[in-house]
Amino acid sequence: MDMKTPLSLLLLSLLLLSFSPKPSNAASSPVLDTDGHELQTGVNYHILPVLRGRGGGLTLGASRSGNCPLAVVQEQQELSDGLPAKFSPVDGNSTIRLSTDLNVWFDAATICVQSTVWRLAAFDEEVKQYFIESGGVLGNPGRETVSNWFKIEKVDEDYNFRFCPTVCDTCRVICRDVGIYVDGSTRRLALSDEPFRVKFRKA
Repeated sequence: MDMKTPLSLLLLSLLLLSFSPKPSNAASSPVLDTDGHELQTGVNYHILPVLRGRGGGLTLGASRSGNCPLAVVQEQQELSDGLPAKFSPVDGNSTIRLSTDLNVWFDAATICVQSTVWRLAAFDEEVKQYFIESGGVLGNPGRETVSNWFKIEKVDEDYNFRFCPTVCDTCRVICRDVGIYVDGSTRRLALSDEPFRVKFRKA
């Protein structure tokens, strides 16, 4: 009997195993708040900057046009926590996890008779930016609401928001991080190559 054949097959199997992609639980890892607890659906959290000295938490502010819907902006004062926000994942789970499509909205009343759910605004031709605004739809994943879904991702030991919705299989979408666009004295959330690093503190 030729012993070389089984030996060759064994070596080949070991080689294939060594190069096989290893499963990663990073995508299913829960997002943690500043106390180390898992973020929960429907619970209020303040979204705060990791890097201090350039403003406070996230809130709503005037759009560039001055009209409704309101824009998602960063508080000018570092000590201001901004508005409490809630999260609702597309999968309906009670725990918020990384890389999961979710709605984000502020638990607050506004002067605009519109929802406070985040959505990607139409491209601003003047400044060549995609801004984040309110007025989105809660739930109902699909083509009509594709601009309303964001993800929380990990950047080193920090978190950031990313727009890359997967709620519509036939839609062509932009995939970019959410960062800060400095518009005079206003720091607006916008799609960016430089992610805005955040942390979540229970309100």
